[in-house]
Amino acid sequence: MAACGDYIRKEFPTIDDDLYQYVEGILDSSRDDFEDGEEVYEAIGEVLHEVADKPEKEVRKICKRLLAILKGIPDGGLDVVNDKRNNGVNKVLNAPVNLGAMAATLQDQVEDIKSIWVTTRDDGSKVDAKKLEKAEAKLQQKLEKRVGDSGAVNRNVNASMALETASASQMTSKKDSRMEGKGGVNRTQDIRIENFDVAYGDRVLLQGADLTLAFGRRYGLVGRNGLGKTTLLRMISSKQLRIPSHVRVLHVEQEVASDDTSALHSVLECDHERSELLSREADLQHALEEGGGDSIGEELARVYEAMRLAEVDKAPAKASAILSGLGFSVERQSWPTKSFSGGWRMRLALARALFSRPDLLLLDEPTNMLDIKAILWLEKYLQSWPTTLLVVSHDRNFLDTVPTDILYLKAQKIEAYRGNYDQFSRTKGERERNQQREFEAQQAKRAHVQEFIDRFRYNANRASSVQSKIKMLEKLPELKPMEKEGEVTLRFPEVEALSPPILQLNEVSFRWDNSRNDIAFLFSGVNLTATLQSRICIVGENGAGKTTLLKIITGKLSPTRGTVHLHRNLKFGYFSQHHVDQLDMSVCPVELLQNHFPGKPMEEYRRMLGSFGVSGDLALQTINSLSGGQKSRVALALMCAAMPNFLVLDEPTNHLDIESIEALGKALEAYQGGVILVSHDERLIRMVCQELWVCGEGGVRCIEGGFDEYRRIIEKELEAQKS
Repeated sequence: MAACGDYIRKEFPTIDDDLYQYVEGILDSSRDDFEDGEEVYEAIGEVLHEVADKPEKEVRKICKRLLAILKGIPDGGLDVVNDKRNNGVNKVLNAPVNLGAMAATLQDQVEDIKSIWVTTRDDGSKVDAKKLEKAEAKLQQKLEKRVGDSGAVNRNVNASMALETASASQMTSKKDSRMEGKGGVNRTQDIRIENFDVAYGDRVLLQGADLTLAFGRRYGLVGRNGLGKTTLLRMISSKQLRIPSHVRVLHVEQEVASDDTSALHSVLECDHERSELLSREADLQHALEEGGGDSIGEELARVYEAMRLAEVDKAPAKASAILSGLGFSVERQSWPTKSFSGGWRMRLALARALFSRPDLLLLDEPTNMLDIKAILWLEKYLQSWPTTLLVVSHDRNFLDTVPTDILYLKAQKIEAYRGNYDQFSRTKGERERNQQREFEAQQAKRAHVQEFIDRFRYNANRASSVQSKIKMLEKLPELKPMEKEGEVTLRFPEVEALSPPILQLNEVSFRWDNSRNDIAFLFSGVNLTATLQSRICIVGENGAGKTTLLKIITGKLSPTRGTVHLHRNLKFGYFSQHHVDQLDMSVCPVELLQNHFPGKPMEEYRRMLGSFGVSGDLALQTINSLSGGQKSRVALALMCAAMPNFLVLDEPTNHLDIESIEALGKALEAYQGGVILVSHDERLIRMVCQELWVCGEGGVRCIEGGFDEYRRIIEKELEAQKS
């Protein structure tokens, strides 16, 4: 990023530090996702325009150069990468075209030539809300001077500044307070947080709740989106909820700092005891060489013994094994942390946490940043986790594999269940049925007694019996009916059948800089087909080219070699990982659809949103106030409003809760169009996909046997890696 920073300073010498850090953060966090200069311009162009009064053409040129610096491509190299018409050919199947003849009359034929290629692009803002949020406190006053109330940046600033902060309160006994004040006489590693409240602004998330975490148990925290799972983890890690001071807590939330420290050393340095012993050993060795006496030698011997007990010599191998399991090759482990994108630095943060082994480890959606191979490794690693683990996850298979207990957040309380998610689901269902039966039995009894009272209320001979029955009714405990959570339903639009062939990739190859022969192909010689009946999942390690392949299929990128044949009536619906962040947060879902597809009646917009579970008041709330899963469903509704007949989904489950993922799987099964998705959610893949395309080793191959065969291949690789 140093080169990018220098270039920005050179082109915009008047940029202040806050805006500079914001722009640098956007570029750093999204470097792997930018495919062309246009996407860079969409992400930071508005901010750059406000820094200096430069023409749009010049700012676009600067953004293109920034992309070249990020990708390590020399000047001029991007001309080939960005020229989609020169970078391979996308031909329509049943419309043969003589390109030479059309080129001769280019001026007259320009519209016909345009129709050959799929040239749709995502026009949503690429301002990263998470990155922007970090800079809000310092940027607010300065940005207000630069951007009007209607500006996209200012809307995001105002929206995020409007967010309330979380708070917590807790009742503690005098006994516990005295013990803590004496230095924690009770050294138990168990954690009990009783009778506590958690609020987010004016909204109460938890009230009078209790939480018990037994040492050595692994807890999965589950519940619908927006109920406060992430907020609870933050309250615990920030000590706003009181836990024993001797319990070491680590919350994996922030990515590792970007500096010159190597990935391996970054993991090793989080073991403070090891660092202190090595430092002390070096000091004593130096003192001994300077002629130190017997006392120095004796102390050095004690340090060596402490190092042996702490297994200092085994630490590098242990740290390397953790990094390898999370996808860092031996070569990458020596790279400086500043060379990694934000997602990889989050993996480093997870590796540091696993290596340091705190008394209480808090993980929030750890599988979101991992590919399937890394997820399988993490599942096995956490099964033998020696301390206490509290994890929030939407990955059903992960929750069936890792937790020993499930904590269910519902109705501002936390219910504890023994066993994994599958056992929790069965136990919860039985508990709810019993509760409903008990309520119905009591209601029947109340009705029977009330009937007796009403019948003999004015009968003097039965007065004592009536009074007895009235007292009995008053003493009955007040039971409540079982409140069922609203079921999430998703429905994709109906589509008309198309005669095959629909989509074909013939000898497709791709590399980022086609002007240089020394740049390796990301993949080559790819031959694949898909129909409207296809249910395909693209899998592979991060960086293997899954998202790039999707963009080639949809026409956002063109192949370096080979051709992509598309049916002339094929219409893609593309859902990228960034669609949720690119929504206009300042409007409500109805307004969002109205802005993108004007001219329809209000009932039509509500019907579109209702197909994805965004109904009632939700459709009229500002998008900024919705939970992550609700925003994802709005993004899906926006995508489907264009009536696509082939869905291309890149990690659609990242913001969805378990119930929404189940609903998505059912909706994709019922959808009449084609489906290609990239996902690491094993349950969704098993529900939907009939075919797997595996990216890796410079190619894309279709494997027989589905996900079971792919999992067998990965487990075999992990065993070989371990040995």
